[in-house]
Parts: sequence; structure tokens; C-alpha cells
Amino acid sequence: MRRPHPHRRARKARARRARLLAAVLTALASVVLALSPPDPEARAAAKAAANLITNPGLENLAADGFPTCFEKSGYGDNDHTFTVTGAAGAHSGGHAVELTITRIASGDRKMMMLENQCAPAVVPDHQYDLSAWYRTTSPNTVVTLFRHDAAGGWTWWTDLKTLPVTDGYERAEVRTPPVPAGTDRITWGITLYGTGTLATDDYAMTDATVPGPEEPSCAPEDTSLACDGRWTVLDMPSPVRAIHAVLLNNGKVLLIAGSGNDRDAFQAGTFKTTVFDPATDTFTDVPTPDDFFCAGHTQLPDGRVLVMGGNKDYAAPDGSISYKGLKTSYVFDPATNRYTRTNDMIAGHWYPSATAMGNGDITSFGGLDETANGTVINERFHQATGAWKGCCEKQTWSFWGLYPAMILLQDGRLFYTGSHVFGVGLPGSGASLYDYDTGTITDVPGLRRKDERDESMSVLLPPAQDQRVLTVGGGNHTITENAHRLTDLIDLKSDDPGYVPGPDLPHGHYEDGTAQKGEEGKVYVSTVILPDGKVLETGGALHTYREKPVFEASLFNPVTGAFEPGLATDPVPRTYHSSSLLLPDGRVLSVGNNPGDGSFDRRISIYEPPYLFRGARPRITSAASGEWAYGSTQRITVDKPVVKASLIRPAAVTHSSDPNQRYVDLPMTVVDGNTLDLNLTSNPNLAPPGWYMLSVVGADGVPSASRWVHIGGETAATAHTQPFADDPSAAPHAKKQRRAKAVTLGEGYDGCDHTYGRAGQCVPWTFPRGVARTHRCEWLLVRGYGAMKTHGRDRHRLDRNRDGTACGRGD
Repeated sequence: MRRPHPHRRARKARARRARLLAAVLTALASVVLALSPPDPEARAAAKAAANLITNPGLENLAADGFPTCFEKSGYGDNDHTFTVTGAAGAHSGGHAVELTITRIASGDRKMMMLENQCAPAVVPDHQYDLSAWYRTTSPNTVVTLFRHDAAGGWTWWTDLKTLPVTDGYERAEVRTPPVPAGTDRITWGITLYGTGTLATDDYAMTDATVPGPEEPSCAPEDTSLACDGRWTVLDMPSPVRAIHAVLLNNGKVLLIAGSGNDRDAFQAGTFKTTVFDPATDTFTDVPTPDDFFCAGHTQLPDGRVLVMGGNKDYAAPDGSISYKGLKTSYVFDPATNRYTRTNDMIAGHWYPSATAMGNGDITSFGGLDETANGTVINERFHQATGAWKGCCEKQTWSFWGLYPAMILLQDGRLFYTGSHVFGVGLPGSGASLYDYDTGTITDVPGLRRKDERDESMSVLLPPAQDQRVLTVGGGNHTITENAHRLTDLIDLKSDDPGYVPGPDLPHGHYEDGTAQKGEEGKVYVSTVILPDGKVLETGGALHTYREKPVFEASLFNPVTGAFEPGLATDPVPRTYHSSSLLLPDGRVLSVGNNPGDGSFDRRISIYEPPYLFRGARPRITSAASGEWAYGSTQRITVDKPVVKASLIRPAAVTHSSDPNQRYVDLPMTVVDGNTLDLNLTSNPNLAPPGWYMLSVVGADGVPSASRWVHIGGETAATAHTQPFADDPSAAPHAKKQRRAKAVTLGEGYDGCDHTYGRAGQCVPWTFPRGVARTHRCEWLLVRGYGAMKTHGRDRHRLDRNRDGTACGRGD
């Protein structure tokens, strides 16, 4: 067989390649024309990147007449229609989809991509630019994003952007947050959750990830500042015993002592507060009108601080009666450094909670009342009138414990995490969902050792839109001597939410250098949300009776669900009455330590996290506005590319409790280079009104210093919530509540040493003056205590012959 000439073969090959290339170019051109709107501005915006959407122009219709790879989605009680338009109603091509809601009692409707192979595949840690052309007559219109977790299935991810009303077609564009680990596909679309008409067309999705510096990983043996960070103890101690710490919207820190757990100061009427300025390391003392020792507190929407309750009287020296709660309330104004009294609460509260609600009100639960009993009275501060609502407030007549951690969820309910102070957990599973409007309480399962969550801490993990809570550590020395190292996680977006085991707390060491082992963990632990989206945990002790400090600090990474251990540790013990909080410049402040001998360490420590040693920080060079309305888009400029932006609510912490701490993600759109549009949620339950710290983060994980912004202005949109969790009408406690009497608690909140005798017995933490050490058993026997088993440490030396029985024969 004769072969073609080599040159002829080459020419034919070149011709074939040319025809193939021409065909490819023609096909690509047709695809680009089909995917891109016809106007030059939109074509330029598309940047010729690969569009990951199937049927983006809605031109291909299925047998039912609806665009292939899209669906009619939504839920709730509403009247709605989906209509496929002709060319006259489209942005381009021959079709668009109109969604109309004429009546809505609940829920929403969505024009969404199908949750199957039509859903675009994504890569974890990548970010994607989403865009669509739309017109809407309703301000209640948002871009909604769902993700598919390889293990957990499909779940709502976040609402990315609220879209303004427009008569003609406008292009909506927004960038996703980094895709979480384990996510393989996403779907998204535009949601209507109010009456009106929405039309959508010409969808696009492109990978916006630009390779850049990555966050470094640290080996266990690496002790560099970029891996461990650095602690510094300030030369000048606090002039007050800092029982409470609140970050103010001027960057200063309110440190409240009241009587400071000092009975002599209480008797003398010596109550203290100071304002610490971390920029100058100076203090300003503040006249303090009442004993705010163990009060509740949080920021109001205008930046002032509401301080509720406190200490009416100390526990009896013999332990026969516990502390008594005040019902007075004050507002602290950072502009004047002065307290102003409000009206009184219904009841006294010592150790009350304080949770900011989506409308700016403050709810308060739990604590001890004016008779030293556990109060079952709920309180609500009405921010519009500046007063407690008083007699007409809704009540559950349930006792919630002391400093119960009550976290506001996206649908307006409160989640009691199981974290509390002193005593066992609440009846039932130890955690619950509380719907204030309906009065229903629903138990949530899964919390391990629910009666050993004294002085644990719970945190709504970044970002708040994920609705996940981490509960860390805890103990109860009436049950077991040592604190445990358990953590538990809950995803409240689940249809049936329950705690699941999290990673154990990393081990630390004690003052003598001895390493922790086995189940040894921490109480009095602090958790602090950082601007890079991780959570610092620091401080704590092995025993709930204020001894055996633990030196250990780590970062919890919500993306990986793991701790990054081995950070530098605070050289100051941080046990009972200690607090930690984030400063606007990205550092962390730690204060307080109240050992069992009654002393108080007033030294202040400052932690510089590893990100402060990893190169130049991005800067927010300008912000168009400092007042942000819900659902609004806010423009800022930065000095270098960044991958995410967030708002962090300033801390108000005491006793390992700050239920209002939260990190709110701000989906962004890159407008031009370093000019960004940030999109604030339309849901005030995700970000209750008030002052927040705005920061941005580079691809290397290094955050900017924060800029203060105030959110909560007027907006036409209403809150968009998602239908998660249980049906409140089926709640096991959802029956008509009748008024109950105050709960009589076991003796000895703070005034008792429960390392002796039965759980209900109360040996005084401090014996009355005049009772010699050698006469303590005699003093107890006269009062009917009898011989008592010892549990662990014998700090009063009541078991002199060391036979395991205190005040027995031979003692």
C-alpha cells in the first residue's frame, strides 16, 4: 500500500487541526454568547471565565415547561405562582422565570438550581462569584445559598445579599465565603419572602480564587511567635478586682468589681469600677452606686452598658443561707463614665444571664433572688423606653440556673446550651430550645455529663450564619473532684438538632510543671472569637473550688472542627472570676483570678495571637458609612486583596459566660480592585443591633485591625429566617405554664466547700472569725454536721488523722 508523502501528511494534519480549532472557537464563541448578556458591560463583567451553571439563560425547558436544572422551591404558608415568560419578559434570550407571592403568613419561595448533578461542583477553600439578572417589586428579596456536605447532605448555608427593588433588570453579583471543608456541590438562587413579583434570568458562577499566600501550618515543636503568639503582663495592675469585663465602643474596657467578693468591702459600702484604656495602659475610676458583684450585663444598641442585679447580701458565714440578689438596674454611659439608675426589675437576681434580642431588647433569666432562692422570674428590658417591662412580661415559671448561657438563634428562639455556674444542670437533657413568643421549651439531646457543666463556656461558632455552638469543659466537685476535658458541638440548622462529641480539650500543665493526663480538663475556661474566624480558648483550673490552675491555650478551628494546640500560655493563673476578651486591634486581654484563700490577682495580661507575627496586615483605608442598615450593601476600600470580612460583637463577659459573643460573616463583591461591597444580613437575630468591630482577612489568614460600625438602622426588608429544628407545638414542655414558687436551692453557692459530706451539705468556705482551726470540727458538730466523708482535698484540715472521714473519731 502506497503511503502519502510526509509533507502531504503534515499539511492534512495541519488542516485537520485548523478545522478542529475553528470548530472549537466557534463553539466557544456560541457558548460565551449564550451565557453572556448581550450588552458590553455585562460581557466585560463576565471576564470570559468558565460559567459553572447548567442552562444559565433558562433557555432549555423540561417536559413540564420549567427550565431544566432549576426548580420551584420554598416552604411555609403562602400563595404563590411560578411563570416561565417569553422573550418580552426576559433579560436576554427567549425565557425568564417570574415568581409572584400574593399572600404570605410564613416561609418563602425560591427560584433554585436542582440539588442533583445540575448543582455546580466546588472545591473546598475556593470562593465563587455568583451573579444573575433580576427585577423585583419586593424589598424582601435575597440571594440564597445551599451546600452539600459529603457526610451530612444538603443544608442551607447562608443568605448572601439583600436585593433592592428595581423596575428594570439589574445585575446582582456577590462572592461566596470560602467553601467549607467536606462540601462538594452548592446550589443557589434568589428568594422572595414577602409579597411581590420577582423575575430572574442569565445566571453565572465562576471560580474567583486567586492563588496567593496561604496560612502557614505549625509543627508541634515550632515555638516561633508566628505559631505560638506572645503574652505580656502589664506593669500596672488593675485598681479593682475585675469580676466583670465589657469592651466599650470606644475601645476601652469596663472592669466592674462591685464589692469584688470581699465581705469587708461590702460591709463598708466600698464598690468599685474602673475603665481601662489598652491604648495607653491607663485607668479611670468610676463612682459605683451599688454592689454589682455577680451582676448581669450587656451592651445596649446605642453602646451604653446595661448592668442588672448584683449582690444584696453575702452568704451567711455558717452556710445556712446563700447570697441574695438585687433587683436594681443601671446603665453605664461610656461618653460620661457614669451610671444612671433605671427602674427596678420584678425580682432580685444574683448571677443572672443577659441576652440581646433582635429588636434590641435584653432578656434576663435565672440567678438567686432577694431571699437567696433561685428565681423563676424572667425579665425583659425594653430598649425603646429604657425600662424593664415589669409585671406584664411573659413567664415560663421555670428556673434556668445561675448565669445560664442563652444564645439567640436566627429564628428568634433562645438556645440554653447547658453551660451554667454552680450546681448540677437543669432537669432533662441539660440543654434546650426556648421559644419566648410561644412559651415552649424543647429538650435538646446529646450533651455529655450535663450535670458537670459548671463554669464551662459556650460559644456561637463563626460565622453566626452557620448556627453551630461549641460547649467547652466544665465540672462539678459535688460529683467528682476534677474538671473534665469534654467538648460538645451542635448544628442548630439540623432538622433534629442534638449535641455530638467534639474533640477533647488539649492537655496543659500545672504550676509545678506536671502535665495533665487522662480526663483532666478545665473549668473557668475562656473562649474568645478572633477576627480570623478561629476561637481562642485559654485559662482555667482543674477544680471548681478555685484551685489547681491549668496553663494551656489553643485555637479551635470551626472549619476543621479541631483544636490547634501548643500556644503560648498566660503566665498569670486564670481561674475563678477571670475573663478574656478581644480588643479592636486584634489582641486579647485577660484579667482576674480569685484563689481559694480569698485573694485576687489584679494583673492584666495581653495576648498577641500568631497572626500578628505573620507579615503585613491588610488595612481598611475607608468606609463609606459608619451607620449600617439591615440588608444594606456597604462599600469599603482596603490596601491589599482580602478573602473575607466580618463583624464581631464586643464582649461582655463574666464567670465564663458571654452568650452575646458572635462573628457575623459579610459576603462581599469585588467592585474594582481593592474596593469592596459588603452585604449585611437582613436578619437582626443574626446580628442584634449595636456596635460591632469590622475587620477583613487576607488569604494568609492575617486580619486587619478593626473599625467600629453601628448596625440597626431602618430598612424596608424584614428578617428572613430558615425552618430549622423542631416543631415547637410538639415540645415536651409546651403546656400551659402556671406560676411556681421560687426554687429552693442546695445550700452554699460560693459560700460552701462541697468537698465534705453529702452533696447537699454545706461546710462554710470561710469559717467565722474567732473559730480557731483546731475548733472547726467542734463548731460544726454543735450545728449538727456530724462525721463527713472527705472528697479529695482537705483544705480545712478537718480530717486530722487522714482516715477519710472529717470530724470523726481522732479529729
